Amino acid sequence: MFRVSGEAPESFFSGAGRAAAPTRRLRVASRRPAGAPPVDMAEAEEFLRLFHAENRDSGSLQYRIDRMRYEVETVGTYRHTEAELAFGARVAWRNSARCIGRLYWKSLKVRDLRDVHTVADVAGHCVQHLRQATNGGKIRPVISIFPPDTPSRPAPRIWNEQLIRYAGYERRDGSVLGDPRYRGFTAAVRSFGWHPPREPGAFDVLPLVVETAEEGAHMFALPRDAISEVALRHPDLRWFGALGLRWHAVPVISNMRLSIGGVSYPAAPFNGWYMGTEIGARNLADPGRYDLLPVVAERLGLDTSRPDTLWKDRALVELTRAVQHSFHEAGVTVTDHHTESERFLTHVRREEAAGRKCPADWSWIVPPMSGGQTPVFHRYYDTEPQLPDFFADEEATRRALHGGPPHFS
Repeated sequence: MFRVSGEAPESFFSGAGRAAAPTRRLRVASRRPAGAPPVDMAEAEEFLRLFHAENRDSGSLQYRIDRMRYEVETVGTYRHTEAELAFGARVAWRNSARCIGRLYWKSLKVRDLRDVHTVADVAGHCVQHLRQATNGGKIRPVISIFPPDTPSRPAPRIWNEQLIRYAGYERRDGSVLGDPRYRGFTAAVRSFGWHPPREPGAFDVLPLVVETAEEGAHMFALPRDAISEVALRHPDLRWFGALGLRWHAVPVISNMRLSIGGVSYPAAPFNGWYMGTEIGARNLADPGRYDLLPVVAERLGLDTSRPDTLWKDRALVELTRAVQHSFHEAGVTVTDHHTESERFLTHVRREEAAGRKCPADWSWIVPPMSGGQTPVFHRYYDTEPQLPDFFADEEATRRALHGGPPHFS
């Protein structure tokens, strides 16, 4: 489907944040795509009123609304001030119904990268994001906001679901080495010219794919010093380390669209820190992912012949214990589902005290292990979406899982 053009050697990054040549170009856009539709002025005005209500020293609201209307009537969009952009990104986190870790929404570090347009610079700043967020193990919540979609110029796209994800190599018998969720993306980047390590493993970091209307899609190898990983060991089970498991330290979601006041930012990678169950009870345990519960259960000597022996539950606990223990031992920020549940309810109480609704998706807020033992299980939540917010687009999800088709083609 794609051909590799330009130079084929592996791409690499210089120490300065830009990607250094050569990079791997996948495909150049064959036509100039249409820009975004004009901004909805009612949505823009609603956001500006929210911003001024929570930032009383921000000047005249009416002047700002009039200025916004003039810009939209003239060019179809308006430009957020730096303060509006930072506030909008933080409130989008505050409103994110699927996130349990919103208590610290005000601490989000916002990187204003709206003047960054080339694939090389977008990729380079993604690397900088990883380094800043890793922060020596003391994970820092960060968002990097690249240019928005406008009527005159479409925004860059990052194909990857997260900046760091592991390859899934499909074998001839249909089994997968690595992460089965990314078997399609892995096959696609290999067809583009990406070469796995000489001996492929279960935790090979996939390349970053960035696409713009002007340059098409390019592929970049992430530098090793930007990838922080934790080797997983168990506090009591000596054999666990021999399984060779590990996981990356920072979950940077990179294919969700940030919407602030009617302006859409399709490339706005952001991160918090991991909750242990995200890795131990989902990424490593789900049958459609690494499916390690049978492996751990066998090593524990559990009876797996019947579900009522609760072997899955016992294996799940030990797998998650290993994640929590290993991150703590490595000095990398991680939280547990009991602590984070208490923190989330603190966040809900603060929002209610401020006179705000706190949207929450129960199926995402309740942790995937011991849900009934956490306080978030035993109540209902407001489900009405609030803006600003993050959105998962179907098109972006297809690119993240299947490696295409390109947005600009």
